[in-house]
Amino acid sequence: MLTASSWRPPLVVLAALLSGGHALAADGKLLLTGGVSSIDGAAGGGLTPWAVTASYASSGQVGATAFITRATTQDYALTSYGVALGIQDRVELSLARQAFDAGVVVSGATLKLDIAGVKVRVAGDAVLDADTPMPQVAVGAEFKRVAPGDAVGGVLDSVDAKRNGIDLYVSATKLFLAQGVLVNGTLRATKANQNGLLGFGSSDQDHYRLMPEISVAWLLRKDVAIGAEYRAKPNNLGFAGAAFREQAWKDLFIAWAPNKHVSVTAAYVDLGNIVGHERQTGAYLSVQLAY
Repeated sequence: MLTASSWRPPLVVLAALLSGGHALAADGKLLLTGGVSSIDGAAGGGLTPWAVTASYASSGQVGATAFITRATTQDYALTSYGVALGIQDRVELSLARQAFDAGVVVSGATLKLDIAGVKVRVAGDAVLDADTPMPQVAVGAEFKRVAPGDAVGGVLDSVDAKRNGIDLYVSATKLFLAQGVLVNGTLRATKANQNGLLGFGSSDQDHYRLMPEISVAWLLRKDVAIGAEYRAKPNNLGFAGAAFREQAWKDLFIAWAPNKHVSVTAAYVDLGNIVGHERQTGAYLSVQLAY
C-alpha cells in the first residue's frame, strides 16, 4: 500500500540515481509554466494532466513537488495529497492518495484511492516552441488501486467492478507566450468509475473508452493565472440506475505563485451527479510546494 511515510525515501534515492550528478534545482522554467498538481498527482491543472513535467527543473536538473488539495461540495469532500519528481524536463514520476468522504451514503465511509503515475515528454517544448505551431506532447500512465475497505467492497462486487485499473493518456500543451495563454488537450483511455474511487469497469462496460479533457489558462500577470477545465468521464455504471450516472467534471480556477517554491490554486468545481446526489458543486483549494 502507498503511504505518506513510504514516499520520501524512494523518491530521494530515485533522484540520486536518475540525476546522474545533475543539479537538483527548480528554477529552469518560467513561473507557472510547470502547471500545478492535479488531484491524481500529475503536473497540469487541478483536474487534468498537462504535457509539462513536475517542478521547475529544466534539462540537466531534477526537481520535486508536494501538494495537498481539498475539494468540498454540498454532500461530499475529497482530500488528495502526494509528491512528484521531475527529471531533466523529460520524465515525471508521481504518487498520490485520494480520500473521499462518502458519509452521506454510508455513515462514516471514506473511499481511498492510491495512484502511481509516470509521464514522458515525447516532443516539443512549451516555452522554446512558443512562437511555432508545435505543442509540447507527453504520454502518461496512472496506475490506480482502490484501498481495501468494507465501505465500497459490496458496491463494487454488485456491479462487477475491479479494484485495480490503469489510465493511459496523451497530452498536448500549447503556450502562446506573447498573449499569456496556455491551452492543453488530453485524451484519456480509461475504465475508471468516478476517477477510480468506485472501481474500474462493470459487468455492462468493461472496455477502455477515450475521454477528452481540456484546460485553458490566461496569465493575468507573471504570478497569477485564471482558467477553466473540462474533464469528460465514462458512464460505466449507468446501467445500475440514475444514482450511478456519471457526468463530466468542470472547474473555474485562479492560481497564484508568489515564487517558484509555492503556489496556491482556488477553484469553483462542478462534479455533476455522484451516487444519487445531483449537481455537486463547491470549492477547491490546493497548495503546492516545489524544489
